[in-house]
Amino acid sequence: MTAPIRPGADRTVLAGARLVLPSGVVEDGVLAVEGGRITASGPAGPDPLPGALDLAGRTVVPGFVDLHVHGGGGASYASGDAEEALRAARTHLEHGTTTTMASTVTGELDELCRQAAVLSELVEDGVLAGVHFEGPFIARGRCGAHRPDLLRDPDPAVVRRLVEAARGTARMVTLAPELPGGLESVRLLADLGVAAAVGHTDADHATTLRAVDAGATVATHLFNAMPAVHHREPGPVVALLEDERVTVELVNDGVHLHPAVLRLAAGAAGASRVALVTDAMGAAGMGDGRYPLGPLEVEVSGGVARLVGGGAIAGSTLTLDTAFRRAVTVAGFSLTDAVRMLSANPAALLGLSADVGSLEAGRYADLVVLDSASYDLVAVMRRGRWVTGAGRLAPVRAA
Repeated sequence: MTAPIRPGADRTVLAGARLVLPSGVVEDGVLAVEGGRITASGPAGPDPLPGALDLAGRTVVPGFVDLHVHGGGGASYASGDAEEALRAARTHLEHGTTTTMASTVTGELDELCRQAAVLSELVEDGVLAGVHFEGPFIARGRCGAHRPDLLRDPDPAVVRRLVEAARGTARMVTLAPELPGGLESVRLLADLGVAAAVGHTDADHATTLRAVDAGATVATHLFNAMPAVHHREPGPVVALLEDERVTVELVNDGVHLHPAVLRLAAGAAGASRVALVTDAMGAAGMGDGRYPLGPLEVEVSGGVARLVGGGAIAGSTLTLDTAFRRAVTVAGFSLTDAVRMLSANPAALLGLSADVGSLEAGRYADLVVLDSASYDLVAVMRRGRWVTGAGRLAPVRAA
């Protein structure tokens, strides 16, 4: 930091914080915000900053980026209702997700196109970062919380129709590459600039690698809804972990994956290729009860979401502040690696690194303030405006 930092009417300064930067952790750091963007971040200078907010005992990390989320706050992106979508986005924003995708679930093609049109308007308004279609192009035997009778093969013409319904806001499509048209659809998505994600699949190791060669760049919730690793038939998990072109999604809620499996995957892929996601449905931020998930109904008990009558895990009730805390306190990841997994890596996958995913100067002032001892959420800022928790932050007292 070379320019002097002084609080003002249009500038917010955070002082005394632990800052998690791409270069490492800075203790007693200072971060300045002006015009909705970060203007400086780094070690504090020798002079006190009266009027700055005192963040001693707090840790500041970039706002979280969620690649895979179906809803929250009792609302679902698959409802096709703009007010519900806004409520879901707001729920996750209040838990630190400042950049969020909207994930759909398998449905009738016309209905998915209608949902995409509604969600695309919220992308254009800056509420959402894009649309993710999870289904209907997935394997029947690995459908999880998707209606089997609505599944279909990934015919490239149908895939194109769905992408075009999102009016340029489609960012990712999950499909099973072993299905007829699967590899052709992966190539189409790559040509369209949409991430092809391998998931809900029975593909073997060789087919999965062919999908990556064709342009697939994401593993949808790795391990879940795909064959387990076998020492003679390694399957998709090993293929997706070993290929450096793939970002692997992991759901760190303690239900989808054991912490040891989380560490195993991160060790195999490297911290730069992991994206921690929620795969959350409408119960995120809510209590137990029954919730819709597309055309299906989900029962949430003890915070675990399962299909009514079927028993299959149906997404999660996770928010990314909890995922971050678990990454550090349960899985044992460093702060810098946790930030990579929840902010920098997903931002890079979406092509948004120039604006989000780090606390470097020039980025949007999207940040999360955490308690340095417990890593519980204290406050959230998006685009330079406090979303929640501002009342918990006090000004630096004059000497």
